[in-house]
Amino acid sequence: MKNYITVAIFNFQHETYIVKNLLEQEDIQHFFENETLVSIDPFASIAYGGIKLKVHPNDIKRTKEILDSLKNDNHLKIV
Repeated sequence: MKNYITVAIFNFQHETYIVKNLLEQEDIQHFFENETLVSIDPFASIAYGGIKLKVHPNDIKRTKEILDSLKNDNHLKIV
């Protein structure tokens, strides 16, 4: 996990749920840094730097494609 790279930052935990599901469907290895801290103290999200989506360097391109598809979806503007 040391080589994983941050590809997105979320302010709220609920924003990560759909992304997490989509990444798991694609078998993309990932983790959300600060997810537990923000779930305990959501108002301190900014102090922790938000919830950081980290992926393996080999999966960056596909992850960004998934995130871009969410930005372009009129019903799921969470990112």
